[in-house]
Amino acid sequence: MSPAFRAMDMEPRAKGVLLEPFVHQVGGHSCVLRFNETTLCKPLVPREHQFYETLPAEMRKFTPQYKVADEFGASGNIETKEQGVVSVCFEEDEDRNLCLIAYPLKGDHGTVDIVDNSDCEPKSKLLRWANKKHHILETEKTSKDWVRQHWKEEKMKSHKLEEEFEWLKKSEVLYYSVEKKGNISSQLKHYNPWSMKCHQQQLQRMKENAKHRNQYKFILLENLTSCYEVPCVLDLKMGTRQHGDDASEEKAANQIRKCQQSTSAVIGVRVCGMQVYQAGSGQLMFMNKYHGRKLSVQGFKEALFQFFHNGRYLRRELLSPVLKKLAELKAVLERQESYRFYSSSLLVIYDGKERPEVALDSDAEDLEDLSEESADESAGAYAYKPVGASSVDVRMIDFAHTTCRLYGEDTVVHEGQDAGYIFGLQSLIDIVTEISEESGE
Repeated sequence: MSPAFRAMDMEPRAKGVLLEPFVHQVGGHSCVLRFNETTLCKPLVPREHQFYETLPAEMRKFTPQYKVADEFGASGNIETKEQGVVSVCFEEDEDRNLCLIAYPLKGDHGTVDIVDNSDCEPKSKLLRWANKKHHILETEKTSKDWVRQHWKEEKMKSHKLEEEFEWLKKSEVLYYSVEKKGNISSQLKHYNPWSMKCHQQQLQRMKENAKHRNQYKFILLENLTSCYEVPCVLDLKMGTRQHGDDASEEKAANQIRKCQQSTSAVIGVRVCGMQVYQAGSGQLMFMNKYHGRKLSVQGFKEALFQFFHNGRYLRRELLSPVLKKLAELKAVLERQESYRFYSSSLLVIYDGKERPEVALDSDAEDLEDLSEESADESAGAYAYKPVGASSVDVRMIDFAHTTCRLYGEDTVVHEGQDAGYIFGLQSLIDIVTEISEESGE
C-alpha cells in the first residue's frame, strides 16, 4: 500500500472531515472533493464501486488506488465495515452558506445510496484540518462560529470572481495571469472554473433534496495530483461510444450525437478538459469539454501540443514516458475479456513547475545560486525537469457506466476487448508520436 494510504493523523475524538473543492478537477459532471492532501472523494455510484472492488490486478497501476484504509477507525472512532466509503452530508449556517462534511459509516448498510441519519455524530461537530488546515471543533457553538467565519473569509477571497462566474461557466478557453513569486498552487483555488461549477452544482443538488435525505455515500480515491507542485491535467474522453447499456433511448441518442459531432467518432478520443501552467508567460490555461467537442482531428492534435508546451518550449522529455505508458495500458486492455469502459476518461498529469537540473553552457556550480527569476531569464541555457515523484502519470478514471460479465445483474454481456477504447488509445499513441517526431525528439 502506498504511503498516500496510511492512516491519517486525526485525533481520536474527531468525528467528521470538512471537505473542500478539488481544485484540479478539469472535467466530468460529478463533483470531486478533497478529503485530505492525498485522498479525494466522489459520490458513490454502485457500478463504479463494484469496478474498484473487482478490479483486475494488472489494471491497478492505471487507475487511482481505491482507498481501503479505515481512516476513522484507525483514529479510534467508529469502525466502518464498508471500507473506502464515507457518509457525506451538508451543514447550513445562519447565512445559508453550505459546506460538506464526511463521517464514518457505522456497520453494514443494506442500501448503497442512502445512509441512515443515526450513523453520524451530530452535524455540528465538524472537523477542520488537524495539521495545518485541520483543527478539531469540540462544541456546537465553536462549530457554527467557525463555519460562519470560514465562509466569510472565502467570500472575501473570491469576491472579485463572483461577478464573473456566470461568464466563466460559458467561456470555453480561459487564461489567467498568476503571481510567479507566490504559491501558484494556492492561486488555482480561485481560478479553476470547472471545479467551481461542479462544487456549486453538488451543493445545490443536496440542498434541493434536503427534505428527503441529507446523507450520501461517497467513495475515497487516491489524489493523483498530490505529488505535483503545479499539476497540469488533461482529461480525455475515451472510446467511440459513451452511453451505457442501461441508458434510456433519449440519453443514448444524445451521447451518440456528441460522439458523431466530435473527434470521438473519428479517432476514438476527445478532449474533456485541460489545465496547463505556462511558465513562460506565467499563465494558467483552462479548456473545458464544450470546446473539446468542437475540435477537429487537427485541432485535437494542436490541443495536445499545447498541453505539453510550457509557453517557452515543448516539454519533449514527457513524450516518451507518455507513449510508454499508453502502450502498456493498451496491452493490458487487450487482455481484458468482456470489459466495456463506456464514458470513461483517461487522465494525463505532469508538473508544470520546473527546476534547473543540468547546465548546458554554464558551470554546474552556478545552479546552486540560480534564483527562480534568473531561471526564467536563462531558459535556453539549462535543461529542466519537473519537481515531483514522477515526470508524468497516465490513469483511467470514471467507471459509472463500465460493464463486465462479472457484474451478475447486467442483462447485456459483451465478448472480447473494448475495441472502441483501444482504438482511441492507438489514435492517441499515433498523435503523440507525430508530435514527438515533428518536434525533433
